[in-house]
Amino acid sequence: MAATANRLPPPSPDPFSAVYSFSMNSSPGHHAPYSQARQHIFRRFAKRGLLYSLGLCLAILGLGGTGFWLLEPSVESLHEGLWLAFTTAATVGYGDLVPTTPASRVFAVLVVLVGLAVLSLVTASVAAIFVGSEERDIERELMKEIKALRADVAALKRHHKVSDD
Repeated sequence: MAATANRLPPPSPDPFSAVYSFSMNSSPGHHAPYSQARQHIFRRFAKRGLLYSLGLCLAILGLGGTGFWLLEPSVESLHEGLWLAFTTAATVGYGDLVPTTPASRVFAVLVVLVGLAVLSLVTASVAAIFVGSEERDIERELMKEIKALRADVAALKRHHKVSDD
């Protein structure tokens, strides 16, 4: 029995070691060309809905700016309306422009509510990008470990079969 123990394949590395390594790129010296890296980042953002969320932010700011320009008499240009929409949606409220009419105040409440929802959506999309990349890296490492364990099991089965014959 002691002789057969020496012929067993070496144990595989700890299968849970991959969980603790969060390296974004496991191969040293691997650098993708700039355009490939940019395309990869663009695909990640598009995949996670960040571009959709940012587009929605721009649409809300555009509509909010136009709405303030039409409803608020103190807003003299679309530029000022966009500024008021931005400070209102971001709940900053510098005070340089404020809604004064009842219609523009009601509109400001709507801009705040929609703005907070969309800004939360953007934040969630960015967080999903980071969490998703870590999960993919961990999954790749775990799949390597599973493959190594399967090879170990196959070698043990072959060894057991040979020793039985």
